[in-house]
Formats: sequence, C-alpha cells, structure tokens
Amino acid sequence: MNQVDRGVESSIGAFEAKAQLSRLLRAVEQGEHFTITVRGRPVADLVPHRSPSSEGVAAAIEALQAFPRIRGVSDADVTSFVAEGRR
Repeated sequence: MNQVDRGVESSIGAFEAKAQLSRLLRAVEQGEHFTITVRGRPVADLVPHRSPSSEGVAAAIEALQAFPRIRGVSDADVTSFVAEGRR
C-alpha cells in the first residue's frame, strides 16, 4: 500500500483491495480513506459513509418549496394527467 501525502489516505491496487477487503472496511470505519487503482490509475475511493444531516435535508426541502408553483394547473388536473399517462 502506498501512502499518499494527504495524511491517512492510501492507494491500493484492486487485486490487493479484493484480498484485504475486510481489513480495509475496518480501517474505513476508523476514518481512513483509500483510493483503489487499476494498473496505477485511480478508479474508486473507499471512504466512510456519511448519513445526510437533518440540516441538509431541511435545507433541501426548503429549497424545493421555494420553487414557484405552476400556474393554471390544479391538483385535480395533475391527478388526471398522471392517470391518463398510466393508460
């Protein structure tokens, strides 16, 4: 495994990553990051999973609600269009 200058991130070949997946996953749980390479070319990053924050979800909902409503189309019209599209 080659250490990369960015601290705890390492690069590892795909064959070696496959052979050591359990160890890599334990290291990722501890916060380490890995770049998986094929013939020395980076192809994937193995990083800890991040759950969406409640603030991020709330901000996304707020942004969607800020979109202007389509004028001239009622809820009944939309329901009708959807039903018609299913035929």
